[in-house]
Amino acid sequence: MDLKSSNGPLSEKQLGDDEKGAPAPPAYSGVVDQHGPRPGEPRELSRALKGRHMQMIAIGMISSIEEYPEPLLIRIFYAGGSIGAGLFVGSGGALHNGGPASLLLGFIIIGAMLLFTIQALGELAVLYPVNGAFYMYAVRFIDPAWGFAMGWEYALSWLVILPFEITAAGITIDFWRDDINIGVWIAVFLTTLVLVQFFAVRGYGEVEFVLGIIKIIAVIGFIFLGVIIDCGGVPTDSRGYIGAQYWHDPGAFRNGFKGFCSVFVTAAFAFAGTELVGLAAAEAEDPRKTLPKATRTVFWRIAIFYVLSLFILGLIVQSDSEALLGASGANTKYSPFVLAIREAGVKGLPSVFNAVITLSVISVANSATFASTRTLQALAKHGMAPRFLQYVDPQGRPLWCIVLQLVFGLLAFINEADVGTQVFTWLLSLSALNNLFVWASICLSHIRFRRGWAAQGHTTDELPFKAAYGVIGSYIGFFLNVVALVATFYVSLFVRPFFLNTCTTELLADQYPPQPIGSDPNAEAFFTTFLSAPIAIALYVGWKIYLRGAGGFYVRSHQMDLMTGLRDFNPEVDGTLKEKKFGVRDIPSRLMHAVFV
Repeated sequence: MDLKSSNGPLSEKQLGDDEKGAPAPPAYSGVVDQHGPRPGEPRELSRALKGRHMQMIAIGMISSIEEYPEPLLIRIFYAGGSIGAGLFVGSGGALHNGGPASLLLGFIIIGAMLLFTIQALGELAVLYPVNGAFYMYAVRFIDPAWGFAMGWEYALSWLVILPFEITAAGITIDFWRDDINIGVWIAVFLTTLVLVQFFAVRGYGEVEFVLGIIKIIAVIGFIFLGVIIDCGGVPTDSRGYIGAQYWHDPGAFRNGFKGFCSVFVTAAFAFAGTELVGLAAAEAEDPRKTLPKATRTVFWRIAIFYVLSLFILGLIVQSDSEALLGASGANTKYSPFVLAIREAGVKGLPSVFNAVITLSVISVANSATFASTRTLQALAKHGMAPRFLQYVDPQGRPLWCIVLQLVFGLLAFINEADVGTQVFTWLLSLSALNNLFVWASICLSHIRFRRGWAAQGHTTDELPFKAAYGVIGSYIGFFLNVVALVATFYVSLFVRPFFLNTCTTELLADQYPPQPIGSDPNAEAFFTTFLSAPIAIALYVGWKIYLRGAGGFYVRSHQMDLMTGLRDFNPEVDGTLKEKKFGVRDIPSRLMHAVFV
């Protein structure tokens, strides 16, 4: 069946000129006119992302670049993007709160949730590589008001994360020099990000590619070093052979169920940014080829870069170490990775790993610019944001969106004021629940899309790429997202704001000293965690009122727009993208291919 000529059964009144013999208007191909936009049409974002960019995005944050034929770069983005302070530092607080077993289980569960979510996103993004991605999927397949709320919530979260990450990058320098005012480093890093924007997608992508490679090498290097430390192979380590000793004393679990929930929540936010693969699809040269390759290897990257590294970490670092109490945000002096190296007596490497953490924070700041600007431009293009934000310059950059994002970056200088910590606390609360909302919306969008796809007479055989776990995977992913939201609610009553455990700075940690699990509920801590929930509800209700309730509470299956933004695909010529069959002998080669190719 031709995807472009079928949108469900048509009545006689619906038959247009195409049925009468007149040529039908060309379907949207997803390819930008090389000669520029047609008169009266806004300029489109550059479709310059090659295959090797998309591989970095699925496990995290990415960008775009112009002229690279190989698929490696996308996989590097897939693998390295979200590897940052959440893993390198926030995992220390999670290890202390829940113990090594809770740490491992929490990341496995959230990793599984992301596996289902990215598979669903991959199916949608290959078929509809539209600007705005998952927010637009919510508009079309769930409800326009919910899509509006998710789009603005997502854009706002990245707008406020940029100044925080710039501040965090400055704080990491305290590991070497604490005699320089942080405002100096804020100015340096913000200027660097401004300069990157001058090189459009090429400079942006090259920076992320290099930083991603460094992070991947660092994680793999730590895994090998951790095995050597655990086996007693470091001469300077007086502990000798460790084995699984720390799983028995002080124990595999700490603080019971509350401890496990705190790890569960931390793990969810350590994966923040994985969904950026959907935004990048709009600027990919050939998402039908690059996105499936990227999504199919998510499992190995989650297993290696997160689960395996944290398993090793739990073997060589004691969960009751008092140093882990300070493991939050950019406080790299208490990073469990740095602590593990220090306790082994290895000279020089703690500074090297701290440098990796500094670069990781800069990488997140780089990605924040990408995420917020692309989302804002898509909102403006569809009439959900001020119209001037839809402007795209001849180099394919959403210029005014970039200016707005960099202006928000100036908020980092608030740290110079006495009230800076309070302001940052409430600004960061805007992004506290954003990831869970977005991931749940992706799974629900996929569920609704499949229902509309079937209702309008299509079959899954027409899809160029199908989620490996189908709709069942999306149901599981949606359920796990809801569980994570419930765990967030539960933990925020008894622990200091959870996002301070994963992404805050020393400045905020001073204002919010660690609360032991089981403390009395803290109203301020609770609302700084859940502020994004009432904001999302307010945005949803506000847009419903603006539309005067048009369209009901959800988009009905037979009313879904399945044609707009559809990428060129001829199933009779191209066929669907099928998985190759592999045997047991192919597992080593597949593993190496998934990580490095």
